[in-house]
Amino acid sequence: MSRRLQLVRTAAQLHSAVADARAIASQREAAKDPTSANRGVVVPEAPEPMPKQAPSQQAWMSRLQPAGPDLRFDPSVPNPARVYAYWLGGKDHYPADRHAGEEVIRQRPQVVAGARANRAFLSRVVRFLAAECGIRQFLDIGTGLPAPENTHEVAQAIAPDCRIVYVDNDPLVLVYARALLTSTRQGSCDHLEADLRDAPTILAGAAKTLDLMQPVAVLLLGVLHFIADTDDPTGIVAALARKLAPGSFVAISHLTSDFAPGPVAAGVAAYNALVPTALSPRSHIQVSALFGELPLVPPGVVPLPGWRTALGEPSPQHVDIYGGVACIPGRSRRSSPAWKGDYRTDSVQCVTRGVQ
Repeated sequence: MSRRLQLVRTAAQLHSAVADARAIASQREAAKDPTSANRGVVVPEAPEPMPKQAPSQQAWMSRLQPAGPDLRFDPSVPNPARVYAYWLGGKDHYPADRHAGEEVIRQRPQVVAGARANRAFLSRVVRFLAAECGIRQFLDIGTGLPAPENTHEVAQAIAPDCRIVYVDNDPLVLVYARALLTSTRQGSCDHLEADLRDAPTILAGAAKTLDLMQPVAVLLLGVLHFIADTDDPTGIVAALARKLAPGSFVAISHLTSDFAPGPVAAGVAAYNALVPTALSPRSHIQVSALFGELPLVPPGVVPLPGWRTALGEPSPQHVDIYGGVACIPGRSRRSSPAWKGDYRTDSVQCVTRGVQ
């Protein structure tokens, strides 16, 4: 098949996927407002439920299916976003993704709890930054497939004027994102296809929606462990951070083998044998080093259940992921009602309401 024909088929596939995703979005609106059923909304037939999944998990699952071959799409090859969606309980995956996910589970069953703890960490971080630190701009890099409590949903529930840019290097992930990750009227959601290794492109694209002269929260959740040491993950974080305004934040979550070296190594080996994008777990020292010299928000870099989990909030005991949040030093240029003038950062610590 010629490259031209492949590109034509790719465009047709993406066009069909967008149409399907818009139908799914209409279905969700109809569920919120039953009267929309009388407005000519056409929705796809509901899928058969997955075995052993609670009804509450079904609300965010779609039937979005690619229409044909794609230069970067092959359902016989496991995809990181789809494998992760499988662990979260989603439906947007194929037999190859399920096989890879199950092979990792066989070696380290706690991977499922870890994936879901990572999702809960995202919610806590965004809620903390929006509610307690007054952040109104978020740059979510490594978006993955939509799931409950996406970044814009959490942020805009607190402040409807929040602006979010989702970044991923998978074009099909962005098809889902553009159709399903949509903003409130007061705020904004944009979607950018870019690779994490290309910080200048990410920042230039984000600047079309975000004001980089004002504080931004950069979310690097469950993505840096896909960056090998040879690609300098610490340098990538630094390249992003140095362009952020004072008062900004960087959040990281990252796979580790510190707590169960043997089983995690076996799980990583199983994953890397099947999924083209390899995982690189790192130690507490290595994950902490990703923040460079940025001051950490207490409690620092800790296992995910230990990061500002509310009293009584259920959390798994065994999670092979560290998480942490750091702030960009210097006085913030923004005067936000949420800060009431008492926000400041310096080279030693970040002081916000609740960040002590």
